[in-house]
Amino acid sequence: MKKLALVFALFALVCGTAFAQMVEQPIKWSSKVSHIEGNTYEVLLEGALEAHWHMYDFGPYVDGPIPAAITFETDGKANLLGKPYIKTEILRDYDEMFEMEIGYCENEIIFGQKIELTTDKESEILAIIEGQVCKEGMCMMVDEELSVALPAGKGKLAAVAPVSGSSESVVSAGDSGSVANAVAAPTGSLWSIILKAVMWGFVMLLTPCVFPMVPMTVSFFLKKNQSDGFSKARGRWMATAFGISIVALYTLPIAIIILVTYFAGGASVTADIFNWLATHWLPNILFFIIFMVFAASFFGAFEITMPSKWVNKTDSKSDKGGLGGIFFMALTLVLVSFSCTGPIVGSVLIEATQGGNIWEPIITMFAFSVAFALPFTVFAFAPSLLKNLPKSGGWLNSVKVVLGFIEVALGFKFLNIADMTYHWGLLDREVYLAIWIVVFSLLGLYLLGKIKFANDSPVEHVSVTRLTLAIIVFSFVVYMIPGMFGAPLKALSGYLPPMTTQDFVLTSGGTASAAVPENTVQVKYGDKLKMPLGIPGYFDYEEGLEAARKAGKPLFIDFSGHACTNCREMESRVWSDPQVLKMLKEDYVVLALYADDKMTVDKEDWITTDNGRVLKTLGKINSYISEKNYNVNAQPYYILLDAETGEYLAPGRGYNLDVAEFVEFLKTGLENYNK
Repeated sequence: MKKLALVFALFALVCGTAFAQMVEQPIKWSSKVSHIEGNTYEVLLEGALEAHWHMYDFGPYVDGPIPAAITFETDGKANLLGKPYIKTEILRDYDEMFEMEIGYCENEIIFGQKIELTTDKESEILAIIEGQVCKEGMCMMVDEELSVALPAGKGKLAAVAPVSGSSESVVSAGDSGSVANAVAAPTGSLWSIILKAVMWGFVMLLTPCVFPMVPMTVSFFLKKNQSDGFSKARGRWMATAFGISIVALYTLPIAIIILVTYFAGGASVTADIFNWLATHWLPNILFFIIFMVFAASFFGAFEITMPSKWVNKTDSKSDKGGLGGIFFMALTLVLVSFSCTGPIVGSVLIEATQGGNIWEPIITMFAFSVAFALPFTVFAFAPSLLKNLPKSGGWLNSVKVVLGFIEVALGFKFLNIADMTYHWGLLDREVYLAIWIVVFSLLGLYLLGKIKFANDSPVEHVSVTRLTLAIIVFSFVVYMIPGMFGAPLKALSGYLPPMTTQDFVLTSGGTASAAVPENTVQVKYGDKLKMPLGIPGYFDYEEGLEAARKAGKPLFIDFSGHACTNCREMESRVWSDPQVLKMLKEDYVVLALYADDKMTVDKEDWITTDNGRVLKTLGKINSYISEKNYNVNAQPYYILLDAETGEYLAPGRGYNLDVAEFVEFLKTGLENYNK
């Protein structure tokens, strides 16, 4: 129970608020319909703003704030007369940051639209309100839908509430990613995870939750410096403190959790928790569901945000001076940006916790937060650089939708992990590929404007950027199609189920078994586990040792895992080399020890540890053997052994895609064995 509590504390940090209530909007909407004459009516959309908030007018503003936009969808029983207009007083001020005069409304904003009924029956129209509401240092995107009932004949005033499911997009930071190996070797793969974290940190800035916050945050510092009389150096120090606060808010919570588990139970307890997160069906199914929920949110089905009382409380404290106020302003940014950053932070953190190094989550979260905070700090140092930023617009939501498609694709990796470790047989290789082909085909159609979501702006023409991305996406789809017939797809080897799960291989008589022949002798657990590339092998430790002794060959021990992305990549890109494959098949006896397999073995094969714990599953038994006998707690890892003497034939080797070095590794082991 203590382990579960620690696990769920870690999980709650990232995704625990995924189903939290929506942030309370600083603007409340209602609608009225008034009769003008004949069949002509006026629809009024009334927005009541909270104190200190304002909403921009229709603009347009080139390289400025996001203007209001009103769209009406009719049921064919009414015609729009003219364009929407604003009935409340529009205030105008010159904005030094945007270097232009900007119009906005405070306290209340009322949009009007004249319509003409074309029937004597009751009808209904849908009003879609888009724009931006702001106050000093903070902005929120407005995306409201009001269902307006139109009376038959001369109607009276009628208030209409928003339709259920309408929401606003909070201006925030962050977005998804990518899926990791179950227990990857820290060598090499750590840098890969760090680079991914940095990339996602920068990508988050292009989401509609975050991008508008950059100029608004910089504007806050500029006004603060002017009102408080800060020197230029003092202002830069405050901007730096703001960036450091963002990094601390993302990094310190996970660091505290890891340190507590480490000092309370040692590295083994922390590693055990991470291993549970990486391989058990419960967290993996939960991660899969959460990825699908976030993807639906990105597509516009609903908005996932932090509870409004959290945001409002921290925002109220950001007005205080000194470092405390700066910290709470950073906390407000982190909370408000959750709807976009949540999935990506979750992806980065999950990938890091699945590594062999228990400190990886701290390192990778630090890398992500530095990349995310850096632009805020840089622009606060040099506000003139803001002129080079592209203007806000519908492209921000397009970025969010694209990330939604990626979330769907990557989410299936978690379902695949549970499927492989528990041998459910749900996601064979071609089923997994079919899902990815469909998802990325839909993404390509979206980029070409053939698919539209609720929050998308109209695509009047396909830009060069969209066309380029569509070409890349459809090229990726074409690359994957041969995989349905057995092509190896080495570039995706770390993310696909192994070839042994493929039901149809075109080049091998139509069956996967023809491409990957069974062992010539029946081996223990061979009915559930298969070696890649047709390599004869063993899955039971004692059976593998005995086979090597009888064959008079050195033993190649493969410390592996079903959920290990780097393991699959090594098999596809290194083991498949003709020279490596020949040596593994002919010169070595191969023993694969899966550290995450959940298969319960026969009672006579159970192992009792030194502290009296009885290990019943193959994965736990293999993990115990690898740690006790070889001090190995990372996958992939390879050891060349003399089964008779137990001596190492070469230094152990982890994740490394250099084929020449792997060949030399095998040759060295063979030469030392023959001596």
